[in-house]
Amino acid sequence: MQFSPFNTIINKRAAEQNCLSLLQTCTSLLHLNQLHSLILKSGLQSNPLVLTKFTSTSSDLNAIDYASSFIFSSEANTQLYDTFLFNTVIRAYAQTNHFKHKAVLFYKHMVDVNVLPNKFTYPFVLKACAGLGDLHLGKQVHGSLVKVGFDDDIHVSNTMVHMYSCCGGGVGFARKVFDGMSKSDSVSWSAMIGGYAKLGMSNDAVELFRQMQIAGVQPDEITMVSFLSACTDLGALELGKWVEGYIEREGIQKSVELCNALIDMFAKCGDVDKAMNLFRNMGDKTIVSWTSVIDGMAMHGRGLEAISLFEEMKGAGVAPDDVAYIGLLMACSHSGLVEEGRKYFNSMVKDFAIVPKIEHYGCMVDLLSRAGLVKEALEFVQNMPIEPNPIVWRTLITACRAHGELNLGESITKELIKNEPLHESNYVLLSNIYGKMSHWEKKSKIREAMGEKGMRKIPGSTLIELDNKVYEFVAGDKTHDQHKEIYEMIDEMGREIKRAGYLPSTSEVLLDIDEEDKEDALNRHSEKLAIAFALLKTPPGTPIRIVKNLRVCGDCHAATKFISKVYNRLVVVRDRNRFHHFKDGLCSCKDFW
Repeated sequence: MQFSPFNTIINKRAAEQNCLSLLQTCTSLLHLNQLHSLILKSGLQSNPLVLTKFTSTSSDLNAIDYASSFIFSSEANTQLYDTFLFNTVIRAYAQTNHFKHKAVLFYKHMVDVNVLPNKFTYPFVLKACAGLGDLHLGKQVHGSLVKVGFDDDIHVSNTMVHMYSCCGGGVGFARKVFDGMSKSDSVSWSAMIGGYAKLGMSNDAVELFRQMQIAGVQPDEITMVSFLSACTDLGALELGKWVEGYIEREGIQKSVELCNALIDMFAKCGDVDKAMNLFRNMGDKTIVSWTSVIDGMAMHGRGLEAISLFEEMKGAGVAPDDVAYIGLLMACSHSGLVEEGRKYFNSMVKDFAIVPKIEHYGCMVDLLSRAGLVKEALEFVQNMPIEPNPIVWRTLITACRAHGELNLGESITKELIKNEPLHESNYVLLSNIYGKMSHWEKKSKIREAMGEKGMRKIPGSTLIELDNKVYEFVAGDKTHDQHKEIYEMIDEMGREIKRAGYLPSTSEVLLDIDEEDKEDALNRHSEKLAIAFALLKTPPGTPIRIVKNLRVCGDCHAATKFISKVYNRLVVVRDRNRFHHFKDGLCSCKDFW
């Protein structure tokens, strides 16, 4: 029989189509291994089309390393490999959790073997850089794509904005790329708004969203999720309400993710009942939906309702995960439900085989500490099967100071400083303990040591949203246009609440100064300045909502109880740990704060 090159080509194509068809239906590693052998037997080991499909299938089966070891083995003939094959390998690695660096390595190999990247290559490489958070590497890739002229491609530019936003110190570069884009779309704006929101630059995110509206660019659900995150961070409830209305008016698709973001926003901006109403009206609920309302109830000190939701979730067939348990234990802690907290902590392993993480142990230490069981909390820490982290120790130290175990707090803090000599909060804790003990000389030495090391205490600041604008106050703030009127209101507040029975807790002022000066220092706390501003600018009876960056101090907590009664105001305070609803001289936290 005479040899026919034409028949060989037909046979090769038939084998190629057979392999492609089989790869399309491949659903297991065993099947993939068999197809690997078939590719070799069919002589298709250098066929870029087959290898590209093999790579894509391997990626779907979480076996990209298996594919790349075959495709780029020492015996492989890579001369026929094309851009599409390299892009598929790079994309597959960029999508992994732990091997994103290999996406960059294969991009470099691609360039080394003179396979030209195209406009689809760079978004994959940039996403890998974003996942790695490597600013230097991202800049190198940016430089490379500029040289080949892809910096004007909108998809490449959008990914660059995302990449720079994900790298430490890169947000300025992200904004520079964004501002320099010759054309942009909703993805461009979403990437920049999302970048600001992730970094806690929430005012910038809000301002950019307003510019987006002026530019006439229609936001999508991804934009709205990022924007809601910024509202949540600022505690801007009125702005969040506007967003909800905007979503309805514009007919933006309410995906599960967007509904969860709305629930989270309302819960963390102070209206947990609205969050609960949205949750009840959701169709499909995910574990994130359940966790959001459980967390919301926890932050508002409604522990029994959080427990009820947790039990309802289990009854609905949704198995709790480790994050849901963190919210549940936090709810027990903020409501003083010690026995319930112990029960649910033990149920993690017993009922759901969830191994407690350091966060769960931290919740238990917090639970015991808030309940005043400091010695039991210490014993719990000492018996933990994993090494306590500094956050756990700092929780215990704070409890020691709050419940008078000052010598114990001093000894723990000294040990913590030995292990973390450059962490400023450890020095602040020890300084505060010495202040509580009236050991002013020791306190002074700690402050001097902080100064020598270039450390300073994080200043207290408070945000308040009024008339669609968010104002920030810091302790002793005199930068506001109306600071004279604010301080006059502070003086009036002081007179009125003293008349109602308020006694300043000057022990909170950890300075060696006389009592009158201590009272003055207390009056300058940022939350009192924000409340005074609200009393000046809002009608009588209007609720006041503020957000504090630190835990509210004991004196401000006591003073706000009296303010709520004297001025007949609901005052809602979100501090670093939880919400406090002050009404008629009482607080919702019942002093479990």
